[in-house]
Amino acid sequence: MANPRIAILMGSKNDWAVMKSAADVLEGLEVECDVRVISAHRTPERHRQYIQSAEERGIEAFICGAGFAAHLAGVTAALTPLPVLGVPLDSSALDGLDALLATVQMPGGIPVATFGIGKAGAVNAGLFAAAILARSDPQVRKRLDEYRAEQTAAVPETPFEE
Repeated sequence: MANPRIAILMGSKNDWAVMKSAADVLEGLEVECDVRVISAHRTPERHRQYIQSAEERGIEAFICGAGFAAHLAGVTAALTPLPVLGVPLDSSALDGLDALLATVQMPGGIPVATFGIGKAGAVNAGLFAAAILARSDPQVRKRLDEYRAEQTAAVPETPFEE
């Protein structure tokens, strides 16, 4: 994409099945994103270089999906003052609880906004990233408002409605 504003990072190619939900939401809101497989553990130099050059390339926030010890969001937050949104992934025997706790329990001073485990968390991270942009971008705000209005209109008033 020409001008990505949100970076979606994941520690493994296998994480795309979940993280695609964040990308789909952003695409629907016409927010360009850059999607990368970057492991805090296996590709630390690639990670550092990507994060440190992201802001000058127009990235305004990061969505990081990781399972197990889930260090990707925390290490990303340690390397940038930009907002970091963490999506815990259910890739371990603990069904993502380990990743949730690792993401939400950041030490004071290195904040990571933490979302639910799995696809719902990825969707909400995408919407939250769009909301960050919407504060200074009227077009993103308009599309986000339309998205929410469509969601509201889709809820029937009774269980008997089609």
